[in-house]
Amino acid sequence: MPTALDRSDRKLLLITGFILLAFLIALVSLSPNSEEGSETPFPSSYLPSPGGALAAYRLLEQLDADVQRWDRPPAELPEDCANCVLILADPDGAPTPEDKEALRGFVERGGRILFTGERLLSFLDVSSAALIPQPPDVAAQTYQSNLPVIFSRGARTISLKPEALWPQSDSPAIPLYGDLDSPAVIVRPLGRGRILWWAGPAPLTNAGIRDQRNMNLFLDAAAAQMPVTDGAPRIFWDEYYHGERNSLWSYVAETPLPWGLLQLAALGVVVFFTFGRRSGPIVRPAKASRLAPLEFVDTLGGLYERAKASAAAVTVVYQQFRGALIRQLRLPANVTDGVLGSEAQQRIGLGVAGPSFGQSGLADLLRRAAAASRNTNLRPRDALDLVRELEETQVRLGLKSHIAEQRG
Repeated sequence: MPTALDRSDRKLLLITGFILLAFLIALVSLSPNSEEGSETPFPSSYLPSPGGALAAYRLLEQLDADVQRWDRPPAELPEDCANCVLILADPDGAPTPEDKEALRGFVERGGRILFTGERLLSFLDVSSAALIPQPPDVAAQTYQSNLPVIFSRGARTISLKPEALWPQSDSPAIPLYGDLDSPAVIVRPLGRGRILWWAGPAPLTNAGIRDQRNMNLFLDAAAAQMPVTDGAPRIFWDEYYHGERNSLWSYVAETPLPWGLLQLAALGVVVFFTFGRRSGPIVRPAKASRLAPLEFVDTLGGLYERAKASAAAVTVVYQQFRGALIRQLRLPANVTDGVLGSEAQQRIGLGVAGPSFGQSGLADLLRRAAAASRNTNLRPRDALDLVRELEETQVRLGLKSHIAEQRG
């Protein structure tokens, strides 16, 4: 019969239930639905929605490109980056001066940056004039290729929704697509490297990359091999400026704090068991049996002797030995002793048919044991010898190793 809850326990249960219900309501109301998530503010390589860029990332993987997501600051990019590509697809947030310096150094040492969107000059000072902003509701535009260079050779036309256009300035930018005075795609040399800028991220989004021309533009920009480099480039897809930063635990894991927490946990376990031993219920110690193990064996042997049950002892060991062999060899239970012995000698015998078994081998031992188990006039001495031979055979076959250890 269930016991009734105390008043304090009932009150605690109700409060906990209300808190859980409020948490579930808040979780349901604040979580975005699938329709709201179809348009994403940035083309993240994790997102399968139309505005995401998971398809472009998977495409690079399927082409066996050396691509990886980058969730650390630009200062941690590799120093040897002459054959590296960094994709900054509509990055969010404001870079620190150290980040801007690291990005510029990445390009000047020979790296390549593919940057999409209107925030290029917030990350890299590569133009004396500001980008020309475009209305948010502008429709997608089709742009013709101006030059058949390595970054545009695969697409004569492209389609994208421009967020901004490149201004006329004294920067050595080369217009690749669009009007020469306000292009939508440019390449800007900087040091030993290059900056590729697109007016919008559409060619690498899940919706835009379905267009063969956009896909070719993306592959030319991200995976094209430069003539002065050896092999395909190493590609870093930035997710650091999409909010995919290293977690707090990954930072804590590099400090001595986890070991300190482990020591505190061990101390807590010791304190808990110490308190439990002192405050727990008093238990009377179990009384040891009056009979020692050898006394039990001697008593059991005496029972067999008085009952003249030597054959029963052989039967027990014989059935145990036979069952172990059948399980080991995966044979049917009704297999004959001759077949069982022959199979055992061939598969796991390891020289069983040696001097201690005579010339007839293991099959003869099984037949003798079966005959002895039916002999009501079996002498105790013969039964003991046969039981010992059966157990020693089990040891030699690896079916009962502890007997050898006890007798050794």
